[in-house]
Amino acid sequence: MDAFPHCYSVVATAHAEGDVTLTADRLSALRSASPAEFDGPGDQWSPETFLVGAVADCFILAFRAVATASKLPWTSLRCVAVGTLDRVDRVTQFTNVTLRAHLSIPAGTQPDRARQALKKAERTCLISNSLKATTQVETEIELDTDNVEDAACPYAGAWD
Repeated sequence: MDAFPHCYSVVATAHAEGDVTLTADRLSALRSASPAEFDGPGDQWSPETFLVGAVADCFILAFRAVATASKLPWTSLRCVAVGTLDRVDRVTQFTNVTLRAHLSIPAGTQPDRARQALKKAERTCLISNSLKATTQVETEIELDTDNVEDAACPYAGAWD
């Protein structure tokens, strides 16, 4: 990892009408538009969906780093993120982002270790740490019982 501080540069360009194009060195261009809630087309990524997606993405990448460092085996992590945009003191801002993280771990892995890794990922997510909005993480751990006969999974079926 490079020494801090890190600097990230993105160029956004647009015309009077149409999409905004975001570009950055060595990355594919992205197009965005206002969401339907702000009279946009609603069929493209918007700054609002980028922000909520960035929280979920960062949480997963933070978890991956924590799991790797602690040698915690895991199968998959699905994270549903919901951001609440509201007016506070006449300013429109995100007030809350809730993450629902569903982690699958191999049979034989201790759920308490996985829970600790999820908590550490929550504490170290640099995107949520950079927001004014509060972030809540709801976690669920499922034992991956593929190829294991008669294994009981107390978490199966939740959040489907």
